[in-house]
Amino acid sequence: MKIDPLAIAEVLLITPARFADNRGWFSESWNQAKLAAQGFDHQFVQDNHSYSRAVGTIRGLHCQIAPFVQGKLVRCVRGAIWDVAVDIRRGSPTYGQFAAAELSADNGAQLWIPGGFLHGFCTLAPDTEVIYKVTSFYDKASERGVIWNDPDLSLPWPVAAGQAVLSDKDLVMPTLADCPDWFSH
Repeated sequence: MKIDPLAIAEVLLITPARFADNRGWFSESWNQAKLAAQGFDHQFVQDNHSYSRAVGTIRGLHCQIAPFVQGKLVRCVRGAIWDVAVDIRRGSPTYGQFAAAELSADNGAQLWIPGGFLHGFCTLAPDTEVIYKVTSFYDKASERGVIWNDPDLSLPWPVAAGQAVLSDKDLVMPTLADCPDWFSH
């Protein structure tokens, strides 16, 4: 497995090797021992799976605060997404900055988003499915979020505001400036 840091060093693009033949391909999407040998040693407790019908569906920007802070290992198993992590660790030199990557069923890449980051994605293809591993269980009381189009973050979403498909919850999230400090660096 290949591990590459992105614009924020803690956000990692992990690309498993694929072994192809006339039938298709095989890949180990997760191998704890191989990744630990490269310094990536996280324990996962839950897998999540989402399905989005329409292109331009946005899920995010979400995080969980203590005591259920989640790191996420995200991969797209059908279709494609633009996946983004925003550093919200107060005092971090990259506070308010983002790292992003295109994840798709075709490229097999995965994005590691550590705790202390907001996470969101936008679908680039219809009928997109995303699976992600998390380091803490989901806890509704610990769930937090920031509005997807926060002008201070200026995220380059690959969809026009009027065409984005969002949940009712994601439409009314606060801006980052209106949130308390959930994490520190």
